[in-house]
Amino acid sequence: MKYAFSTWAYSSFPCWVPSYPLKDTIERLAKIGYDGIELGCAQPHAWPYFLNGDKRKQIRKWLDDNSIIISSMLAAPGGGPGVNVASVSREERVWTVQHLKDIIDLGQDIGGCKTLLYVAGWVAYGTNQSEAWNYTLESLREVGKYALKYEVNVMIEPTPQDSNLVETADDALLLREQVDLPNIFVMFDTAHAFYRNEVPSDYIYKIDRYLKHIHVTDYNRKAPGTAGCDFVPIMQALKDINYDGYITMETGFENRSQNPDSEARLSLEHLKGIEKNLIL
Repeated sequence: MKYAFSTWAYSSFPCWVPSYPLKDTIERLAKIGYDGIELGCAQPHAWPYFLNGDKRKQIRKWLDDNSIIISSMLAAPGGGPGVNVASVSREERVWTVQHLKDIIDLGQDIGGCKTLLYVAGWVAYGTNQSEAWNYTLESLREVGKYALKYEVNVMIEPTPQDSNLVETADDALLLREQVDLPNIFVMFDTAHAFYRNEVPSDYIYKIDRYLKHIHVTDYNRKAPGTAGCDFVPIMQALKDINYDGYITMETGFENRSQNPDSEARLSLEHLKGIEKNLIL
């Protein structure tokens, strides 16, 4: 299995500190033993509009020097621009679609990243649910067609803890089906399954061959193995469906008391330990 760690825990999103430059983050995660890095596209790491050609080449060199890759790219939802593909504001939707295209371009420039995460947006009060669904469907279709040119796969993430449009595995599977593009797949985050009091391993078996990415975290965004979740059935389910994507830790970023190096190390040690004892 391949393991990656999200840079959110090392950045200033959504909590301002602790925060580390991207070069330090790459070096730390490579030293801990990760195969890949999931790059959050916000400062201080990867806001696309602050990275010219020379800076992008420098990031590629840092990755090459540390024998680690960018496994996936994701936008930072919320904030001033909104980054809501389902917004009632046409201007916001148009900007967000272009922003996702710009992130795809960034991923190509710094290492040929083939995975983009897609948060389907949220419905504001007064907006019709079906109208918002059609907005995200239209946005995803445009992003997916652009991604297809670069052989980039787009992963729909159900996010009920933070939003109210695509909340379940079934929602994400339906959106994927309706978009009807060969590079659209589904992912999920254990934190969002916990929020709905659902069993994460059930998500894995349900999504099955369309599952190409996963975020793992323990309860309360703690490192796997430190807050009570049993990750054995999750890891076994991934093995049972022959999952070949990255197991990505998205943990350790909810408040300034976190130690990202410890979160990264403890997460990797715990899941690799489980992996050794899985049933073939």
